[in-house]
Amino acid sequence: MPGPLEGIRVLDLSRVLAGPFCTMILGDLGADVIKVEQPGSGDDTRQWGPPWAGGESAYYLCVNRNKRSITLNLKHERGREILVELARDSDVVVENFRVGMLDRMGIGYQALAARYPRLIWCSITGYGLDGPYAERAGYDFVAQGEGGLMSITGEPDGEPMKVGVAIVDLFTGLYAASAILAALHARSQTGRGQLIDVALLPSTVAMLANVGSNYLVSGQIPKRYGNAHPNIVPYQTFRARDRWMTVAVGNDRQFRQLCRILGMEELADDPRFATNPQRVAHRDELIPLLQAVFETRDADDWLAAMTEAGIPCGPINTLDRVFSHPQILHRGMVIEVPHPTAGSVRLAGPPFVLSETPAGVRSHPPLLGEHTEEILRERLGLSTTEIARLREEGVV
Repeated sequence: MPGPLEGIRVLDLSRVLAGPFCTMILGDLGADVIKVEQPGSGDDTRQWGPPWAGGESAYYLCVNRNKRSITLNLKHERGREILVELARDSDVVVENFRVGMLDRMGIGYQALAARYPRLIWCSITGYGLDGPYAERAGYDFVAQGEGGLMSITGEPDGEPMKVGVAIVDLFTGLYAASAILAALHARSQTGRGQLIDVALLPSTVAMLANVGSNYLVSGQIPKRYGNAHPNIVPYQTFRARDRWMTVAVGNDRQFRQLCRILGMEELADDPRFATNPQRVAHRDELIPLLQAVFETRDADDWLAAMTEAGIPCGPINTLDRVFSHPQILHRGMVIEVPHPTAGSVRLAGPPFVLSETPAGVRSHPPLLGEHTEEILRERLGLSTTEIARLREEGVV
């Protein structure tokens, strides 16, 4: 069955992570995504290995399925002309160039929107298209620090820590995909496209969620709590006899059940711990008491007892356990995709399920320029001779 974005054409001028993650989502949903890359080098992440599969880096493979690759030299006048021609029947353009760069080349939003008013243009930058920091380059690691995320991540007495994946890039890509879907809906009502401005730093601030709200309401600068929660106790990691696990007690009833399982029923009636606000105030007294008991049995024993009692909990899995997890396998989150140089590659599949218009993986992450001739014939009607001339001139 066709995906929900069947018939939508996306011109992807982005590279590295935030933009390609956004366009992969659109591709998973059925859009025809053309990835425009620099001849000879392509997306920076193609070189970000090891590990490799068939000469492609695992990093590149993770966010570029369901796309076709065309190489196009945008420094060449004919290359820019071809881009404009490709935009003519595109619905969406996604780019993450430095602010103003495409405008100076004559192929930015203003130039193309004047020609094609139905075009939806999504710019992904570090700080936004305007403002005092607009011209600065954007990097996930910098945004995690500058946007406050690192200040609340890490052990209380340790150094600020980044998240283990480039989470700001990924969230920004999600925000971009959401905004594009909204713009497509708006265009169906108005007939006009629009400019979407998505940036790493504002996305980081939006991600602060309840912790940001805590500061805005109280004026108190949040502390780092390691794996604990600023507003809920106990809601953190505990070490069992054999390994670590997570325990997330969300209310007083669950806490009473936990006390029963631990054989510490008296704690549920202790005025220091009877309600969540009291447990938050006395966490330094409570947590060592719980930890001492958790250390007496293996994690699987505790997890089974807590799960039966309705207490949210789970193991802390290494990735070998994650990708063999029964629920992950049931959800089709590990897929094997045929690949022209690697034979096949294993990828993490789409995490969402649509009952009538399912998302899916239709094609492998493309080789550099794999579809150049196909796209030029299909979208521009060029002949084999004309394409060969473009190669000779360094246009593609």
